[in-house]
Amino acid sequence: MYDCGAESVAYDSIVLVKQVPDTANVTADAMKEDGTVNRGALPAIFNPEDLHALEAALEVKERFGGTVTAMTMGPPKAGEVLRDCLFRGADRAILLTDRRAAGSDTLATSYILAQAVKTIARYDFVFAGRQAIDGDTAQVGPQCAQKLGIPQITYLEEVVSLEGDTVRIRRNIGHGWEVVETRLPILATVIETANEPRPQAARRVMRMKHARATVEIEGAVRNGMPDADDAARQAEVKKRAEALRQRGLLIEQWGLDEIGADPARCGLSGSPTKVYRIQAIVLKKEGHTQVPATEEGVRGMIHELVVDRTLG
Repeated sequence: MYDCGAESVAYDSIVLVKQVPDTANVTADAMKEDGTVNRGALPAIFNPEDLHALEAALEVKERFGGTVTAMTMGPPKAGEVLRDCLFRGADRAILLTDRRAAGSDTLATSYILAQAVKTIARYDFVFAGRQAIDGDTAQVGPQCAQKLGIPQITYLEEVVSLEGDTVRIRRNIGHGWEVVETRLPILATVIETANEPRPQAARRVMRMKHARATVEIEGAVRNGMPDADDAARQAEVKKRAEALRQRGLLIEQWGLDEIGADPARCGLSGSPTKVYRIQAIVLKKEGHTQVPATEEGVRGMIHELVVDRTLG
């Protein structure tokens, strides 16, 4: 947190990251009967623009000092993206995981993330990718800003200057750019043209490759001790977690209770958005059709698109 009266100024950043299904490999099994994504049927990757958000936070840390906290919401497997963040330079990682949050749409997700940010309390920047490739809504970042009651700057391309509690940011507006100024704290959504994400650092990988959240330890113990009773498994989980804690490798894990979230506003019960269908659209037709610039020509084009089920 910045301190205008101190000799040096440092800024604390929170980065919202997400593990997403690789939408380039959508299959017929990509959707469950309840309208939620069947994540087990698709390979998982680090959401591309979230990598640029992480890089933006790391650049602020390098230029001005401070800390970077990576936070993700998801199942135990989402711990993979947190380790990736640690490998690239994040100082702290938090896994938000709770069965009651399953099926959350953007409204519920932004509520949960905002509650988690409020739990951290001390921050100057919240960075997020513009949008996630599994939804392409670009809603979660702005909704978080609204729930936090802080200014938002979308489409960030560069932090131009940062003095005290005032930041100037260049943002892309499609046909050009503009520089805007506001006071901290803020939430900024970052686009892919903002930077070039750094690779994982070999030394950090070697030091932090065994970092795990408690829920991940529980899964490993369950698989490794299939015949043990609950008491024995719990004892082993506690033992492994404490060993990681002493080495600074225990990833923080929060549920809805830890962040003071109302369960009624989370998961399917807090999600008014319902997915009707998920499908992969593959354009196979070759060549082109010339449409006369007449009313009759446009009618014919629309009719063909409807027949092909491209429209309607």
